[in-house]
Amino acid sequence: MKTIAALGAGAALPAQTAANAIQLHVDLEVDPAREKELLANFRNIFQPAISRQPGFVDVKLLKFQKSMHGDAPKQFLNRLLISFQTEEQRLQWVASDDHQKAWPAIEKTLKGSKLTAWLYAIA
Repeated sequence: MKTIAALGAGAALPAQTAANAIQLHVDLEVDPAREKELLANFRNIFQPAISRQPGFVDVKLLKFQKSMHGDAPKQFLNRLLISFQTEEQRLQWVASDDHQKAWPAIEKTLKGSKLTAWLYAIA
């Protein structure tokens, strides 16, 4: 679970890094009673910690609003997006002391620690 935790966003990258850039999408099942805590922990703990990592590109925390096409999600209403220039740099973040301190602040707001994650290469 901890290795999945370093999750990713999207941002414009310099052309020389675009071939290796990655984006991790993590859908979170957040305890509704802890949504404000999630947002505060993201802004005050997680975002500052990840943003100082080598190769960091962007991080976003999204909250589902409405379905434009297809079925709306039933439980995973928040998505964490994390982008790094390379997958190796993302893995270094996951192994870092900063990650070991920052991820539990997000994880403790989850309902039963439920999440799903997908890794993409930026085309």
